[in-house]
Amino acid sequence: MRVVIQRVNKAQVTIDNEVVGKIKRGFLLLVGLREGDELDQVKKAASKIAKMRIFEDENGKTNLSLKDVNGEILSVSQFTLLANTKKGNRPSFVEAMRPPKSKELWEDFNQELENKDFHVETGEFGADMQVSLENDGPFTIVLDI
Repeated sequence: MRVVIQRVNKAQVTIDNEVVGKIKRGFLLLVGLREGDELDQVKKAASKIAKMRIFEDENGKTNLSLKDVNGEILSVSQFTLLANTKKGNRPSFVEAMRPPKSKELWEDFNQELENKDFHVETGEFGADMQVSLENDGPFTIVLDI
């Protein structure tokens, strides 16, 4: 499982000119599931993200968590995070988990975050989405579980 965590001031997902998910300050999560991933990885990733301290405190140190700043989450499924570009010029996605299991685990991941009392907005699994954000920092972390 790979999650790209972007600290944002705001972010939204649009499909066919309709906003389907929108947050203010928080995390934009781009979520890629790998063949072989299970619920254990999903739970571990959600727990790690919930506790991650990447917001600045009054001294400018990254000591505050998402909960500390009352942040929100926008979660977007993105299988292309598992692209293999080692050979040739065309990425291979054989490592990416296929639907319907990938959709189920992505939904489980979002539910795990909601169970930790976060407001979670989402994109639409498998849809052609336009994702816009105002990155805060920028501050971006790649989490591999």
